[in-house]
Amino acid sequence: MKITQLELFMVEPRWLFLKISTDEGLAGWGEPVVEGRAATVATAVQELEEYLIGRDPDQIEDIWQVLYRGGFYRGGPVLMSAIAGVDQALWDIKGQRYNLPVYQFLGGAVREKVRVYSWIGGKTPEDITKDAKAKLALGYNAIKMGATDQPMHYVDSAARVDDVVARVGAARDALGPKVGLGVDFHGKIHKPMAKVIAKELEPFHLLFIEEPVLPENNEALRDIAMTSTVPIATGERMFSRWDFKKVLQEGYVSVLQPDLSHAGGISEVRKIAAMAEAYDVAVAPHCPLGPISFMACLQLDSATPNVIIQEQVVEVHDIQKSVPLKYLSNPEVFQFANGFVAVPQGAGLGLKVNEAAVREAAKRGHNWKVPPLRNEDGTVAEW
Repeated sequence: MKITQLELFMVEPRWLFLKISTDEGLAGWGEPVVEGRAATVATAVQELEEYLIGRDPDQIEDIWQVLYRGGFYRGGPVLMSAIAGVDQALWDIKGQRYNLPVYQFLGGAVREKVRVYSWIGGKTPEDITKDAKAKLALGYNAIKMGATDQPMHYVDSAARVDDVVARVGAARDALGPKVGLGVDFHGKIHKPMAKVIAKELEPFHLLFIEEPVLPENNEALRDIAMTSTVPIATGERMFSRWDFKKVLQEGYVSVLQPDLSHAGGISEVRKIAAMAEAYDVAVAPHCPLGPISFMACLQLDSATPNVIIQEQVVEVHDIQKSVPLKYLSNPEVFQFANGFVAVPQGAGLGLKVNEAAVREAAKRGHNWKVPPLRNEDGTVAEW
């Protein structure tokens, strides 16, 4: 079997799908994208094409090494996201070729179902309360929310701190003590304020605080860990096992959050998870993307013992109304109940892509960009 063609489809709301075809009629799908830089990643995939055409798709590890090491310059969000989508598609082909789910090639399932968490929004505590109760009614037992919906300066007011506490307190009151609650700082809160807020949030018994500082400032995690007992999670903007090596060695992170569409795909995140296990650190893959990326996560989650929970934004709680699932002809592959998604059973990734819908959507495309934010004084703020 040989790879014959790569096709890219930019589809709403902000995704990029990749189809890799072979000379024996099998095709695999992946999701290589950086949110807001989809066209850039598409170009990166196209530049990798000459390394792929004519290759046996079974040779996933060798292909990965060629794509990563063959160009001299390596790493970063664009290249690693391009590689990630290719890797997902190659695993999809392999699974179809041998009629096995991808997780069977990773050692087999270690669980029957994967716990997932959904996102709640809202600007006010009242909005957050309403959204939290709505997600509870859908059956979720874990939720994530943003610490703040406003920009925050390096050193900010006590009122801003009180606002964060009020938001998180409203969520905890609505959810009750048994529901998991994560709080995403999103790297928008700088070290001085992150230390203060992490301490203030201790009474809410959180699953984790996510990206309390930007990954460029991971040395600050030590001070935050010394300040608060809340578990620290990070990793959505880290792109290879080499990026994760130092945070594991330093020992201040409790949960790694690599993204299977950014951090080199199934192959690389599997290795990152194994490194984390050696340091007694959990994994909760990041996934604010589409159904292909989400299913790649579920395949990894199914076979990885130190995965504790999975981010989920595709509306699998209602497959009939879910807009993202219009790109699939078998949305029922996602079986959601009581806050968990069942381990998938189909060959490869397990998805049957509705190619007609994808091609039609690609005619419209998208030009989604990260909206810029500014502080009250006009300086650029973290998004």
